[in-house]
Amino acid sequence: MNRLTRFRSQLAAAVVAGSLALAAAPSAMANDTIALKNALYGAGYDITNVSPQMDDATRSALEQFQRDNGLTASGTLDDATKKALGMVSVQVAAAPQASAQDSQTAAASAEPEPEPEAEAASEDDVEEDDDGGWSFF
Repeated sequence: MNRLTRFRSQLAAAVVAGSLALAAAPSAMANDTIALKNALYGAGYDITNVSPQMDDATRSALEQFQRDNGLTASGTLDDATKKALGMVSVQVAAAPQASAQDSQTAAASAEPEPEPEAEAASEDDVEEDDDGGWSFF
């Protein structure tokens, strides 16, 4: 594997890991610059890092994307650019707090039910022989 291919594989892995981390994080912690870099990388633009800083290379790639898609090449992430990149706003809702009684009820309902007794074998059933083979008798 040549050096460039290995670098791109490592970068792709870092981007995927960063994306998964962002997907699990609340929206207040998600960084627009990292999301922008991931979206630009996914669109085929040359992004070489996933740092939260807007560097010159990222701004240049953003401007190129904007020009390529008929947008105003401002180098800033506006709503039209987010829409063109497919970036969506995600809001995370907090789950309601469960009381101790709710927890006990949930634990009780989570107990497995007893398994029903096996039905009697019919003549058409396939059974395994003692030696591990199969028999249709």
